[in-house]
Amino acid sequence: MAVPKRKTSPMKRGFRRSADALKQPTYVEDKDSGELRRPHHIDLKTGMYRGRQVLKVKSAE
Repeated sequence: MAVPKRKTSPMKRGFRRSADALKQPTYVEDKDSGELRRPHHIDLKTGMYRGRQVLKVKSAE
């Protein structure tokens, strides 16, 4: 049976548990398309970022 050689220190225990406090990612409504998207990310439906076309939109065929 695997047994730890040393007791986990409170600092290391806290490092491990710090991920429990992470929040869910935030989403904002795009002002042009009305779709939800991450802040500072490209709107994948339209390919727009900060008012500029940066991706070509694939046609739905």
